[in-house]
Amino acid sequence: MEKENFTLDRFDRGILQALQQNGRASNVELSERVHLSAPQCFRRVRQLEQRRVIKRYAALVDAEALGFGVTAFVSIALDREQAKRARRLESLIKEFPEIVECYTISGEYDYLLKVVARDLRGLSELLTDRLMQIPGVAATRSTVCLETIKPLSPLPVGVS
Repeated sequence: MEKENFTLDRFDRGILQALQQNGRASNVELSERVHLSAPQCFRRVRQLEQRRVIKRYAALVDAEALGFGVTAFVSIALDREQAKRARRLESLIKEFPEIVECYTISGEYDYLLKVVARDLRGLSELLTDRLMQIPGVAATRSTVCLETIKPLSPLPVGVS
């Protein structure tokens, strides 16, 4: 089942809004929120999962509570002669647990990473001793996050 051929109605949008707020909501809780029976909610959630509209369920964990006091955004530029190694770089990036997000981007840099570290020294070691040692990495630029104003937020599924 493909996402492209799937239209979300108000019940699906309501279910998605509810699950983005509480991924552990029961079918009974969902049914009360969207005004459908629990079996209908269950069926719709399964369809959303099968169509990969719901990709996975996860707990949002506080980085600071785990001792990660630094969040940084790191831009990486590839050496143009080594650009053919891009897929190798991407597979290596996936192995770094400190890199919590990675995007290919347009412009002066090729990748944007969201990184967590215990402290500035840990960030420096990650950049200097590990990331910059990967063949094909020509340059990096780091921006340290001082404060999170709007953390990961639900997608605006109510907007058409």
